[in-house]
Amino acid sequence: MTYSIKKVAVLGSGVMGSGIAAHLANIGIRVHLLDIVPKQLTDDERKKGLELSDKQVRNRFANNALKQLEKQKPAPLTHRESLLFITTGNLEDDIHILSEVDWIIEVVVENLRIKKQLFAKVDEYRKPGTIISSNTSGISIEAMAEGRSEDFQRHFMGTHFFNPPRYLKLLEIIPTKRTDEKLVKFMHAFSENTLGKGVVIAKDTPNFIANRIGTYGLLVTVREMLKSGLSIGEVDSITGTLIGRPKSATFRTLDVVGLDTFIHVANNVYEHVEGNEKQVFEVPNFMKKMNDNQWLGSKSGQGFYLKKGKEILELNPETMEYEPQKKLKTPGLQLVKQVKGTAGKLKSLVYSDDKAGKFLWDIFAPVLAISAELVGEIADDIVAIDNAMKWGFGWKYGPFETWDAIGVETAVKKMESDGIAVSPWVKDMLAAGYTSFYAAGKYYNNGDYKELVKNPKEINLKELKQQGKLLKKNSGASLIDIGDDVVLLEFESPNNAIGFDIIQMINYSIDETEKKYKGLVIGNQGKNFCVGANLAMILMAAQDDDIFEIDMVVRQFQQAMMKIKYSEKPVVVAPFGMTLGGGAEVCLPAAHIQASLETYIGLVETGVGVIPGGGGNKELYMKTLKRMSAGIEVDLQKVANKVFETIAMAKVSTSAHEAREANFLNEIDGISVNPDHLLYDAKQAVIQLYDKGYKPPAREKIPVTGETGYATLLLGAQAMRLSGYISDYDMEIAKKLAFVISGGKVPYGTEVDEQYLLDLEREAFLSLVMEPKTQMRMQHMLVKGKPLRN
Repeated sequence: MTYSIKKVAVLGSGVMGSGIAAHLANIGIRVHLLDIVPKQLTDDERKKGLELSDKQVRNRFANNALKQLEKQKPAPLTHRESLLFITTGNLEDDIHILSEVDWIIEVVVENLRIKKQLFAKVDEYRKPGTIISSNTSGISIEAMAEGRSEDFQRHFMGTHFFNPPRYLKLLEIIPTKRTDEKLVKFMHAFSENTLGKGVVIAKDTPNFIANRIGTYGLLVTVREMLKSGLSIGEVDSITGTLIGRPKSATFRTLDVVGLDTFIHVANNVYEHVEGNEKQVFEVPNFMKKMNDNQWLGSKSGQGFYLKKGKEILELNPETMEYEPQKKLKTPGLQLVKQVKGTAGKLKSLVYSDDKAGKFLWDIFAPVLAISAELVGEIADDIVAIDNAMKWGFGWKYGPFETWDAIGVETAVKKMESDGIAVSPWVKDMLAAGYTSFYAAGKYYNNGDYKELVKNPKEINLKELKQQGKLLKKNSGASLIDIGDDVVLLEFESPNNAIGFDIIQMINYSIDETEKKYKGLVIGNQGKNFCVGANLAMILMAAQDDDIFEIDMVVRQFQQAMMKIKYSEKPVVVAPFGMTLGGGAEVCLPAAHIQASLETYIGLVETGVGVIPGGGGNKELYMKTLKRMSAGIEVDLQKVANKVFETIAMAKVSTSAHEAREANFLNEIDGISVNPDHLLYDAKQAVIQLYDKGYKPPAREKIPVTGETGYATLLLGAQAMRLSGYISDYDMEIAKKLAFVISGGKVPYGTEVDEQYLLDLEREAFLSLVMEPKTQMRMQHMLVKGKPLRN
């Protein structure tokens, strides 16, 4: 059978159900969101004269969920138009819709009896071949399928999304013994390629993979905290980014998840396992008291932490009182600051006699041991376990990658000396001469190394460089051959900030591309695409009154951007994450932008007291002009107003869809849902442009609003100043920006060339950068990481 998913029914409109519906809608899949029919009217419904029979009342739960999607933070929707893809209803009046959809996802309360009752109803209305899945976080998938028709059972599985579905990469697929193998393969591919998920195949065991190990690890950490006498704040200070875990560390994470949810997950495992593992899953008494007190975390206003005014207090588990937050400080932590990389820091700490190191060893060792013990029980191999922890819990290294980082042989010896049982297969692996779980693109499995199987759409730049594909490198960037006569320019400076080194590599890369290749991709695999220009370098030159150096840098950057725009071969830029200031300016002139769905792009220079200097004003104006004209005579003032507002207010998109609405992307630019496929998609865009006989755009004249438009823009800015929305210095910046966007002292409708606008832009940038208040803003951004409004 050939499977296809175009229309989905989500049964249950709670936080998870509506979140899954939003994620599907974000990528253009039509969703029917259904929930139960209310049994009582609300006071508001009574006041409106509504009755239980009214559709508005019967669809209340799904309708309210839709309203909540617009309010939730972080936003489940990539843009408001996603709501148009969601239709609400209820499980009585609209149950017939199940016969029209391709996939039915159950997301109701975690109760086996209720789920089975619902699936009996689903079985009546679904058409043969319809895919059915449960989003349960721990109830047996096999048990849910009992008693259902043969066709239902062949098309049923668990699909456990992690919350929030838009942002967390992990999707655990849990087939039953009867699930069609072809369907499992289809769902795996569909979830990766269309939903953008990282997929692991899990076995039908309590809490599957990530929650089984993640919850175990969190409870081990709590146990060791109580044993060692460390405080909640001290534990969080060493269990976050220091060890390659999220910034929220242990207890902030629990506050975000919700203590009630965590206890439910822990109890589910406690009831289904035996031995030492069962003891670990027994929730400590102080956490039970917190649950009784409704100190559940963020959703209840207090949990392990309580915010009082500007101060954040931490809970003392012994007294159940809140105290000032603490951070652990030890000699070992001071020394490890000199060690490069998370792996190096871990290895230095866990084998030390330092208090922090001993604590970390005591929480790592049991997790590594249980992970090895569960191979075969919860997943077929170590790769699924490592990926589940990275994608579901945000770990930089999975358990077996962590083991490799600290040294398997050394760790096993220490575990055994500490009385921690090590799974026999790990000892057999070492005895056979295999000293690591991973080696050269392979992983250890059942007595030998096996090739890691990857989606062909995953391009790994680090691996390509190891394979000798590096063509040229300097301190800020690398040029890499990514195959099929396409090369890639990778930014590698700190935060990928743009300086001389990157500008030089842009010029070199385009020259080489025009001579030898089909086209160029500009992209990387860092934390963010690019956070802008090298602010420290600009500030130092400004403080030295070296305006000539700044002028030279800005000119060279402008010329490099024009080189991108008018390259004889297509240049495709692949932004993701924070794409700010100069990062946005690199994108705007490209032949094509292939953006990750999670692209946060904006020209934010006003926040540091300047305006864009690399052509960003001009390019955003030109893109907006083309978008708003669409073959008709355009109101130039409306174009100027929109661009002015976007740049003056330093607006940053919250998704690639929003970036398109703000005209950073146009209609033909691409959006990649799976971030791991971004560079592949960008490469394919280069090839398609080349195969179609790509020609650079013709140089054109640009109509501007001139002096009358400048006056109009200033009126708007002055109104904001009078209302107290912007400062006096913001007003000075706004004047410079308005002058550039309006095209200076020319009549309305005058057509100017690009160089004219670039010169205006550069002059404005230079005049602002030499101002003391601008330098204060730059200094503040570098030190504090946030804008100063002086």
